[in-house]
Amino acid sequence: MRGPATLRNALLLFACVASLAFSAKAAESPISDPLDRLYHSQSAVQKLEYSGTFVYQQGSQVRTSRITRMRTTKSVIEKLEVLDGQSQEYVRNGEEIIHYFPAERRIVVEHRGSERSFPDISFTNPREILRYYTARQLGMDRVAGRDVLGFALEPRDGLRYGYRFWSDRASGLLLRAQTLSEKGEIIEQIAFTQLSIGKVRPSQVKTSHANTRGWRTENSSAAEKEPSGWKAGWLPGGFKPVRAVKRVMGRPENAGEPREVVQLVFSDGLAGISVFIEAWSPRHESLPVQQGSLNMLGKRHGKFWLTIVGEVPLVTIRQVAESLEFAASGPN
Repeated sequence: MRGPATLRNALLLFACVASLAFSAKAAESPISDPLDRLYHSQSAVQKLEYSGTFVYQQGSQVRTSRITRMRTTKSVIEKLEVLDGQSQEYVRNGEEIIHYFPAERRIVVEHRGSERSFPDISFTNPREILRYYTARQLGMDRVAGRDVLGFALEPRDGLRYGYRFWSDRASGLLLRAQTLSEKGEIIEQIAFTQLSIGKVRPSQVKTSHANTRGWRTENSSAAEKEPSGWKAGWLPGGFKPVRAVKRVMGRPENAGEPREVVQLVFSDGLAGISVFIEAWSPRHESLPVQQGSLNMLGKRHGKFWLTIVGEVPLVTIRQVAESLEFAASGPN
């Protein structure tokens, strides 16, 4: 991204000036610890109302979206509009998410409470994170015309990715995030290009597809499930079981029974690994697939098909896949 001696010297000079400026600003700021800033960002997104446009880059793919979030006395309503390619829209009200696909005249209704999207980050036990990541300040910057404070979480092993975060200095809201490969290359990033924080009108979070007469409606349900008998014999340090759910996939009007998939979720408090378990069929493929920070690998295990997906390097996905086993005494 940058080159010769003159440019390097200029960058070194800029880095020194920026570092001094950051030190002065950080002394004024009540939140200087990176993990405290993560807490602050998570708290800010729960309290604030905002509307903005952000750009998401995953590998060579770039997508622009607009997000609007409003709080009511009962829940949080969030509307996400995909602005590139085919029109798509998502409206979340509490735990219910309605997906609109106008080109297909199709609606998918989903219920899920624990999964969040940018800038709503979800992490657990931040102090535990420091056992597997090193926190480092990045200094002051500007994102979407706003002053931000940046910091990095660098992995202590080669089994997970590194991260950079920039949060709004005034509100604490996360404005930019990057995921870095084992080589330190940016493989995924997301950042606001325009943001307005303040009161949001109810009309701003209503779907733009008021008339959906004749559209097909599908239900994608997910229910908490007791341990399925499947377990991972090996996980990277810090990764622990988070939950197990049973998802019903497929369309009710299709012939035959809906497709049932059990999902096991593991996390180190920052990154996640999911194992999807379903009945095997010849249509499944085992080739590894990478999309930005996501790596995916399929594996047959007797009459079952396992799909392992995670925001971790492929070497980690392979090791998890090889360690998966089914305890015959456990319920299926």
